Amino acid sequence: MKVLLVHAHPEPASFCTALRDTAVDALSQAGHEVTVSDLYRERFNPVAGPDDFGSRRNPDYLVYSLEQRNGWQSRTIAPDIAREAERVLESDLLILNFPIFWFSVPAIMKGWIDRVFLSGAFFGGKRIYDRAELTGKKALVTATLGGRDHMFGPDAVHGEINGMLRHLLQGTLGYCGFQVLQPFYAYHVPYISDEDRRQWLADYRSHLGSVETLPQIPMPTLDNFDDVLRPLTRPA
Repeated sequence: MKVLLVHAHPEPASFCTALRDTAVDALSQAGHEVTVSDLYRERFNPVAGPDDFGSRRNPDYLVYSLEQRNGWQSRTIAPDIAREAERVLESDLLILNFPIFWFSVPAIMKGWIDRVFLSGAFFGGKRIYDRAELTGKKALVTATLGGRDHMFGPDAVHGEINGMLRHLLQGTLGYCGFQVLQPFYAYHVPYISDEDRRQWLADYRSHLGSVETLPQIPMPTLDNFDDVLRPLTRPA
């Protein structure tokens, strides 16, 4: 299996980086081919804009998604975007590894998604969810956070953590056709002991050992919707 691991943490000695290294080691030992995109180390540009396109269909007015399609088809899209998009397309499993900032991903990872998840190549029109371009691929979110595990859940102060990241799990990964595996979350990591951190790493290694059979987060199927994406069966 080809794995693309996208890592977004600015500190090389962070626990989040230790998760990255654990994933590379565990998956490589299991016989998988692992490629790492280290966004901070590579100084990935997260800002989407007109310079992403060497040739514009409409040079007078920028519609970013339409220019993505044109740039990909004409092979005039920026080289860093083309490289990362090819990595995604060639992979069987995408791992996004990051610390949670403000209930979301770091800006550099959001920019990676904005620029690399190409309209036309990854999705388009009604080619979404189980009819999108990336169906058959798997995605795993691995995240660290300072909050304690009891702060997340149906009646907890922050609510369900998967719901907190729904914009990523469903609105990005599921939308583009990925089979979204149950994420791995490491809680309270800035404040726990080294022994507890080692346990998190062991738990993550075990999680990765089951990557072929991990449960998936349910996503919509377009079979349940009409041509304009209204539900085929409506509540009474």
